[in-house]
Amino acid sequence: MSNQINLQVNGETHHCISPITLPELLQQLGFNLRLIAVEYNGEILHRQFWTTTEIKNGDCLEVVTIVGGG
Repeated sequence: MSNQINLQVNGETHHCISPITLPELLQQLGFNLRLIAVEYNGEILHRQFWTTTEIKNGDCLEVVTIVGGG
């Protein structure tokens, strides 16, 4: 049985069905996984841990898009 959870992404409340991993959530929200950095509950989360990070009720994410150029 799935549960709906609430979380904050860039200051906005979002709802999703648990269980869900970080990459699944980010893709559902339309982010390009190759071009972002993620702060998870106040800590920069290194990409190597994304697939093992399961989103929980009350989590807070800040997603920053990396922009190239000069």
